[in-house]
Amino acid sequence: MTEIPRGTLPQATFFELVGGEDTFRRLVHRFYQGVADDPELRALYPEEDLGPAEERLRLFLIQYWGGPRTYSDERGHPRLRMRHGPFTVNQAAHDAWLRHMRDAVDELALDPAHEKQLWDYLVYAAASMVNTPG
Repeated sequence: MTEIPRGTLPQATFFELVGGEDTFRRLVHRFYQGVADDPELRALYPEEDLGPAEERLRLFLIQYWGGPRTYSDERGHPRLRMRHGPFTVNQAAHDAWLRHMRDAVDELALDPAHEKQLWDYLVYAAASMVNTPG
């Protein structure tokens, strides 16, 4: 019997562990359902159709969590703060974004450890996008 060297077995990514593309598709779709009905947050999205924004966020999250690198292949480096710079992201927008994302995360019914890992990142990401006092 041949021994497998330590560290050579493939490790599942978070993306794979939580269900892959389908999970992120559901997360982001549910999030944008909330955005569509939120006048304050909806104002941050200049496109009439939220579909392209939904696709961008989905592809970003998939890549961030270890899935295909389609986001970077299509759009280059994420540069999230730069991309959000033209928009007024204040505390109210931050709170609304997290409120809709919380609803979306809850609907996934993830394993508690995975849910915490995802939520901790989303809270961090939301805070890092704030660029306007108030």
